[in-house]
Amino acid sequence: MIRITKKTLEDLEFPSVLQQVASNCITEMGAVATLEILPFADQDAIQPELARVKEFSASFNGDNRIPNHGFEALNKELRLLEIENSTIEVSGFRRILGASETTRSLLGFFRKNEEFYIALHAFSSEINFDSSISEAIHGVLDRYGDVKDDASEALSEIRKRLSVVKGQINSSFGKALARYSQADYLDEIKESVVDNRRVLAVKAMYRRKVNGAVMGTSKTGSIVYIEPQETLNFANELSNLIYEEREEIKRILKALTEFVRPKAHLLQTYQSYLTQIDVIYAKAKYALKVEGVLPIISEEKHTYLKDAYHPLLLVANKKRNEKTFPQTIELQPDKRIIVISGPNAGGKSITLKTVGLLQIMLQSGMLIPCEPTSELCFFERVLTDIGDNQSIENHLSTYSYRLKKMNQFLRKCNAKTLFLIDEFGTGSDPELGGALAETFLEVFYEREAFGIITTHYTNLKLLANELPHAINANMQFDSRSLEPLYQLHLGEAGSSFTFEVAQKNGIPYSLINRAKKKIERGKVRFDKTIANLQKERSKLRQTSASLKDSQVKAKEESKQLEEINKRVQEKLESYQELYDSNQKMISLGKKFDALSERYFNNKRKKALIDELMKLVMVENSKRKKVAPKQKKAVKAKKQEVAKEVEKEVAVIRKRKKKEKEKAKATPAPKPKVVLKVGDRVRMIDGRAIGTIDSLEKNKAIVNYGMFTTNVSVNELEKV
Repeated sequence: MIRITKKTLEDLEFPSVLQQVASNCITEMGAVATLEILPFADQDAIQPELARVKEFSASFNGDNRIPNHGFEALNKELRLLEIENSTIEVSGFRRILGASETTRSLLGFFRKNEEFYIALHAFSSEINFDSSISEAIHGVLDRYGDVKDDASEALSEIRKRLSVVKGQINSSFGKALARYSQADYLDEIKESVVDNRRVLAVKAMYRRKVNGAVMGTSKTGSIVYIEPQETLNFANELSNLIYEEREEIKRILKALTEFVRPKAHLLQTYQSYLTQIDVIYAKAKYALKVEGVLPIISEEKHTYLKDAYHPLLLVANKKRNEKTFPQTIELQPDKRIIVISGPNAGGKSITLKTVGLLQIMLQSGMLIPCEPTSELCFFERVLTDIGDNQSIENHLSTYSYRLKKMNQFLRKCNAKTLFLIDEFGTGSDPELGGALAETFLEVFYEREAFGIITTHYTNLKLLANELPHAINANMQFDSRSLEPLYQLHLGEAGSSFTFEVAQKNGIPYSLINRAKKKIERGKVRFDKTIANLQKERSKLRQTSASLKDSQVKAKEESKQLEEINKRVQEKLESYQELYDSNQKMISLGKKFDALSERYFNNKRKKALIDELMKLVMVENSKRKKVAPKQKKAVKAKKQEVAKEVEKEVAVIRKRKKKEKEKAKATPAPKPKVVLKVGDRVRMIDGRAIGTIDSLEKNKAIVNYGMFTTNVSVNELEKV
């Protein structure tokens, strides 16, 4: 049973997240339901909800999008159905029909696409849909939402008679209008409408000459509006028919209401289903906004958040186009308590809230902004003590309130609890409050609870260092620029950089020195040592990262060199084999040439044959008997090597040919002209032309008219 208090949700700003999620709802009821979201009481219900949200978020980028789920609330209609003899209006039946048809559409869609939307189909399959409600309403209302003529036989007869009477009224009125207009009894406008009845606009002086009922006069009294006698009888009949129509519609709606009344529970189910679909839709939309994912859900007690973002901070920074720094943090049985230290405004509280808020969001069925490789488990309780909790109404100081909180923690804390405490131990004398906080932390540790605390107290940092299953962490701080780096580093405590932060905020250096003198020298040295250790650790981390990169590159290069060396060795071996084979052929050729020359000189055929046979026998004695398959393989290998050599030779010849062609295409250098005094010259690649005044030791004085200059002869060319 998961138990998380309202105060914990407020401390972690969960209501603000719900406000942002609710803004994505498309129905009023969905928005109300979203704002009422609480972490699931049953752990088994969390994972199916997460799966539904994940499937809905995936549908936004696919072709097979989920149909619209919008509907109007049925609360008024459901209340009326609870009241005996009540009747639902036409507009109410329109809303009921809309909700029923939307439910039918969604259930059909998920049934058709159950292989894609497994969790949503399983959720929808629990809804029992009754099509008789929609069919009954369709039998009464047309597609525009009005009562059909054939909703009943009586209504059909009434509306037919209405149509006839309206025609008779128009016909009789037209005749009267023509007659009195010809007699010039009517004003220029001739006719008007009063109380939805057509009337003649009669000049006041002729009102007694027009038979009919006076319906009114104009503001000036110059026109009298008269309904002609010819239409009066038909108009009265029309009024009766309209009344009868209204009564028949009431009777039809009453009968339809009585038909729907026993099925009110179904309508309640449809409304609840569509509301839940809207909540899932809003969660999925929010997940897209904050790049939320479904992390690995662990059965073991293990929390690992990689590159996790605080969703509220992420949304706010996106609007301001500012960078948000992710955090990576891990809690596991052998490191179940983390004590975070470091300077104020360095991100300690945000890191604390990020862990708590993402845990609450996940346990409320929401996707969270982190890497998909992150891993979270479920906690039955999440206990928080964050922010300044001074209570004026209850006459409690900050420290008194915090002690009450610690008392609650001590009663509820166990192995299935995640506790988050900001500025642990503050509010009292540092030494006494620190000692009490240390004791509380030891109790939490003994109960095997998981937790994160932030503190400036040295004794808590030392305790975290001494406890086997607790660990220190610090928020990184650049001591040169005096700016926080918003990076959490596990494994060592952090300096509070008290004096550095004071210096950054403009406190005079002389006052900072005076403050340093007022405290124990050992404490200053201890804090300074921690700060120096942080700097050294940061440098070592950078060096380690650099060395690791270099090592990876060196391994890759070594591997490449080994592969190249292997290929070169194989080629050399192949070339050696080919060379040995060619040398053997040359040796045999020489022997054969010697025999051929000897036979040419002495013409002794028998001696030639003997020598040839001897040569063949000697060569065959060197050969090993090779199987046909092996022989083929050797032959193929030789051919392959020969082809490779031919390719290499072809490439080299091609390159040499190109080089020769390039050498031919390059124009021969111009013959060097011997310059003498009086020659017109210019600098190579220059434009200005001058005359040589004198030459001495490979130097020339060139006169350009306005000035002379001493130039090397090698830099001049004759014009």
